[in-house]
Amino acid sequence: MPEPLRILLSPSTLHAHRAEIDTVLRGQPWQPVLVPDEDDPRTVDAEVAFVSRDVTGLSTKHEIQPGTQRFYTAMLDAPSLRWVHTHSAGADRAIFGQLRQRGVSVTTSSGANAGVVAQTALAGLLALARHFPQLIEAQRQQRWAPLIGSGLPRDLQGQHAVIVGWGPIGQQIGNVLRVLGLPVTAVRQRAAPAGDGIASIAFEQLPALLPRTDWLILACPLTDRTRGLIDARAMALLPAGARLINVARGEVVDEDALIQALRSGHLGGAYLDVYAHEPLDSTSPIWTLPNVIATPHSAGFSDGNAARVVEIFLDNLRRWQQGEPLRNRVG
Repeated sequence: MPEPLRILLSPSTLHAHRAEIDTVLRGQPWQPVLVPDEDDPRTVDAEVAFVSRDVTGLSTKHEIQPGTQRFYTAMLDAPSLRWVHTHSAGADRAIFGQLRQRGVSVTTSSGANAGVVAQTALAGLLALARHFPQLIEAQRQQRWAPLIGSGLPRDLQGQHAVIVGWGPIGQQIGNVLRVLGLPVTAVRQRAAPAGDGIASIAFEQLPALLPRTDWLILACPLTDRTRGLIDARAMALLPAGARLINVARGEVVDEDALIQALRSGHLGGAYLDVYAHEPLDSTSPIWTLPNVIATPHSAGFSDGNAARVVEIFLDNLRRWQQGEPLRNRVG
């Protein structure tokens, strides 16, 4: 009789999805592995691990909570670990780099929250375009302040949107913006066709395009190529009043230069969901800049996301069992 497949997962995932794992494995014996309690010195071993949202909880890649660290340690200490699936769309947390260096395959849930992130980015864009930060501040002050005179918002139609990253999120944002009447240019690894009516350029061509960019939308993964991509020079190339949307990763942008550009008014505004360090420090000027909408890395949260993540994990588990290529494999 074959040895059971040992899968490291959280208690809530085991409780909610044991029957689905049984169905996917179709009679192959498997054994759930849970992380020992804090005061339990035992180590555990597993061949597969599923890092679900409840594992990471309030942890960020910069500040890891104890419960999350115990799960990470269990993976690092598991000599038989061969494949890890994560709930996130990206795999830029240090743990995944460490595991990959050991030869462990890492897969992500890219695409699971693409629609939600795109909707959130569009909500931020529309709120900035319609001067909602200004209007909400007036509401808080119980002050009647219509948008008149020089304060009138610009028509969105005809403004140029540049989307850095043309994965599922960037594509959904681009398709909606085209419907709203904005010309869209996609920035991607190579200047391959991006779709009907959408221009495409390579990363190297971005500086030449920035002076004609009204909306700079970041929806790219964090890589060596994108880290620090939008620095002080890039922001200076943008026309006065241009606005930035970041639902990618904080490290794509030089945050100090961004704050300076927002304070000076060169940038007309920003919607930010990601930051150079998370959680964002309470002393950061970003919290109080009047032309900024800041959310706590939650653009992809919705009540349907967990089910989509599990669906990708189960599909990959079937592929793993049958020796097929895994979806969303990193590297």
